[in-house]
Amino acid sequence: MKYIFLALILLGFSRGFAQSETSGREIYRATPQMKTQLKHTKLKVSFNFENQTLDGEEWLTASPFFYESDSLILDAKAMIIHEVKMENKPLAYLYKDDFLRIKLDKIYRKGENYTVYIKYTAQPEKVTNKGSQAINDAKGLYFINPKGELPDVPTQVWTQGETESSSCWFPTLDKPNQKTTQEIYMTVPDKFVTLSNGILKSSEKKTNNLRTDYWVMDKPHAPYLFFMGVGDFAVVKDAPWRGKIPVDYYVEKEYEKVAKQIFGHTAEMIEFFSKRFGYDFPWQKYAQMVVRDFVAGAMENTTAVSHGESAHQTSDVLADNNYWEAVIAHEMGHHWFGNLVTTESWSNLTINESFANYSEYLWYEYKYGKDAADYHLAKSVNQYHHRPGDFVKDLVRFGYDDKEDMFDLVSYNKGGGILHMLRDYLGDEAFFQGITDFLNTHEFGTGEAHQLRISFEKISGKDLNWFFNQWFFGNGNPEVRVEKSYDASAKQIHLKIVQRQEGAGFFEFPLEVDVYQNGKYERHQVWVKARKENEFVFSAEKSPNLVNINPRGVILMKEDSYKNAEEYAFQYQHAKDFKSRSQAIGFADYKQDNQILLMAIKDPYFQLRIEALNALAGQKLTSKALSEIEKIAKNDPKNLAKSAAMWTLAATKSKKYLPIFEKSLSIHSASVKNAALNGIATTDAKRAKRFLEYSNPEDFTSDQLVSLASVIVDNKMEKYLESVLPNFVYYPFLQQDSPERAKTFEKGYLWAMQLDNTKLVEAVAESLKQIAPYSEKNSEGNKLIINILDKALSVKKTLKNSPSVQQQINLLEEVKALF
Repeated sequence: MKYIFLALILLGFSRGFAQSETSGREIYRATPQMKTQLKHTKLKVSFNFENQTLDGEEWLTASPFFYESDSLILDAKAMIIHEVKMENKPLAYLYKDDFLRIKLDKIYRKGENYTVYIKYTAQPEKVTNKGSQAINDAKGLYFINPKGELPDVPTQVWTQGETESSSCWFPTLDKPNQKTTQEIYMTVPDKFVTLSNGILKSSEKKTNNLRTDYWVMDKPHAPYLFFMGVGDFAVVKDAPWRGKIPVDYYVEKEYEKVAKQIFGHTAEMIEFFSKRFGYDFPWQKYAQMVVRDFVAGAMENTTAVSHGESAHQTSDVLADNNYWEAVIAHEMGHHWFGNLVTTESWSNLTINESFANYSEYLWYEYKYGKDAADYHLAKSVNQYHHRPGDFVKDLVRFGYDDKEDMFDLVSYNKGGGILHMLRDYLGDEAFFQGITDFLNTHEFGTGEAHQLRISFEKISGKDLNWFFNQWFFGNGNPEVRVEKSYDASAKQIHLKIVQRQEGAGFFEFPLEVDVYQNGKYERHQVWVKARKENEFVFSAEKSPNLVNINPRGVILMKEDSYKNAEEYAFQYQHAKDFKSRSQAIGFADYKQDNQILLMAIKDPYFQLRIEALNALAGQKLTSKALSEIEKIAKNDPKNLAKSAAMWTLAATKSKKYLPIFEKSLSIHSASVKNAALNGIATTDAKRAKRFLEYSNPEDFTSDQLVSLASVIVDNKMEKYLESVLPNFVYYPFLQQDSPERAKTFEKGYLWAMQLDNTKLVEAVAESLKQIAPYSEKNSEGNKLIINILDKALSVKKTLKNSPSVQQQINLLEEVKALF
C-alpha cells in the first residue's frame, strides 16, 4: 500500500483534474461534470451472509468524455480494494474517503475505450451515508435475516441504488447523468431465486449447493437503477406483453395465489403507457419483487422493480381496493421518465418524479374514469398544500442542502399537478406529442426541464417560458380571494381575483369561470395576469345562481371560501366536475350542513359517498337519513362505501344495527369486516368482549384489532396488547377526524406503559421511528407525539427502578429526540 500511495503522489492525476469548476459559486449544485463516460459494467459477485458483505470482481469499460485523461476516479463507499489491473498488469491506485483513484496505463482520448479490473469487498454495514424522507437509508446493499435466526422472517438480499448508493456494492461513477450496459454473475445458495436487470441468460449449478445466475442488460441505464434481489420467492409468470416481453411477479409464497390480483394489470399498463407516451416500452422484460424491510415504498430499477412489503395484500383487502395500484403505475411510468430519459442532475428530478406521479393520474383516468383520477390528484396536491415549508421551494432548484432533499412533495405531488395544468393548457394532442418528441430526442440519455419546454414548444408552436419560469423555476402557488357582485342596472357580474400569497410572486394563468343562471352554466375563459388584482366583467340578465371559479380544479391554487350555504348546495346539485362536488362536500363537512351531505351519500363516485358518510358520523340524524345510510351499508356496490356507512351507523351506538354488523362478518371484504367489528364493539361491548375472550390475536388482522381497540383497552385484555399497540402511536393524527378513537389509543398507550415490558416499548419505538421521517418539527402532530411520550416517561418513572425499566426509558427518550 505504501508503494501504491507513493506512486500516486509521484505520478499525479493532472489529466483527471483538468478543466475543473472555477466559478466561485457557493450554493449551486452543478450537474456532475462528465470527465469519464461509462460504457459497460461486468460484475461477478457472491455473498457472505455471516459477515453481511459482498465479494466482487468488476470489469469496468469507459472512455474520456471529452478531455484526454490518464486517470479514473470512481465512487466506492466503505469497500476493501484488493486489486486493480488492466490486461493483467497492476495499476497504481489510491482508495480514500470513498473514492477510488486509479492511474491508467497511458493517456486516453475521447472515444478511446479502456477496461479496468477491480477486485473488492463491499461492506454495506460500514456505510455512513444517511437517507432521506423518501428513501430512509443509504447503504445500498441489504441482508435481511442473513443467518436465519429470526422466526417468520425470510432470508433475503436486495439492493437500493437511488440516489447514489449503488457505489456501496460496486465501484462506479454514481451519478444520474451516467449510462452503462451491464452483466452480472450472481453466485447464491441454490435454494434461492435471483432477479436483476435485463434477461437471465444462464443458470449454472456449482459445488457446495451454490448456483451462478447470469443476468444481462444490453441497453444503457443509470448506475442507481442497477438491482439484485435474492431470496426464497414464488415466481408468478403472467402473460407476456404483446406475446414476447416477460411479465413476472416475485412474492413470498404466502401471497402466490393473490400475486395476479395485486400486479395483474401490469401488461395492460405497459400497453397503455406505450400508446399514451407514443413510445413503445423499450426494455427486455418487466419483473416486480416484493422485499422485506424495504427503505422506500418502491423503486423503479430498470426491468426489476422492487416493492416494500406493504404491496402484499390479502384477498379480503383486494376485494375492496388494490391500494398499491398507484405505486405500480408510478414505477411503470419511471421506465420512460427516469430510466429511458434520466434526470440530468438531482436538481432536475422533476423529469423523473413529476412524470411518475402524473403517470398515476393517467392510469386512473384510463382505467377508472375522470372522477377517480381527479380524486387521486386532489389528494396528492393537498398533501403538498399541507406542508407549508414546501411553498418556498422551486420545482427545479440548484441550491438544495443535500441531494436527498429533492425527494419531497414538490418534486412528486406538486410536479404532477403542474404537468396536469400544462396538459390542460396545451390540449391533449400537443401535450402527448410533446412527450413523444422529448422521449425520442433524449432516449437512453438524460434530460432537464429546459429540454422538456423545447419539445412542447416545438410541437405546439407556443412560447412556454412564462409557464416554466413560474412553475418549474419558481416557487409557491396562487392563493386567491374572490370578490363578486351583480350590477342589476348594467346587467353585469363583476368578479375580482385578488392574489394574496406571501413568499412568492404573482402568477399568471388561464382561469375558467362558470356562471349559472336558471340552473344552466356558461363557462368563461379568462386570463389572470401576474398582479395583485384582476377584475372581470360578464353579462348576465339577472343575478346568477352561482359563480364558480376553477370548477375542474386544474389550476394548482388555494381559494378562500366565497360562497354561502345556498350556493354550495346549488353547486353540489348542478356542477358536474369532481372538484366542484368535492368542494361542496368539504364545506358541508366543515359546517355540518346535512342537506348537502345527505345528497352526497348518493354521489355517483364512491369516494365522495364515503366523504359524505364520514362527515355524517356522530351527527344527530333523522330516521329517514339513517334509513338511507342503512341501505348503503347493505347494498352499495363498493365495499369501502358499505364500510363507511356501517361506521356511521355504529356512531349512533344503537343496537338496532347489530344484525347488520353480525351478518357483515361473513362478507369477503377487509373493510366491511373491520367496520362490522367496530359496530359490534361500539353497540354491544359485552358481546365484543366475549368474542375476544374466545379468540386469539392471530385470529384477527391488525386493522380488525384496531376496530376492537376500545374493548381491548377498557377491559385490559393484555393478550391483544402486543398486536394492537403499534397502531396506538397514530393517535395524534386522529385528534380531528376521530377524537373518540384517539382518546382510546392514548388510554391504551398509557396502560401499556404501566407494564414493565421492554418488548412493548420496542414495538412502540419502532412504529414511531417509521413516522419520524414524515413529521415536521413543531407541527401539531409532533407536539401531540411529544406530549404522549412525556406522559409515558412519567408513567415509567413511577415503576420500580430496574435495568429493564431504565432501558425502556432510554428507548422512549431516544425516540422523543426524533420529533
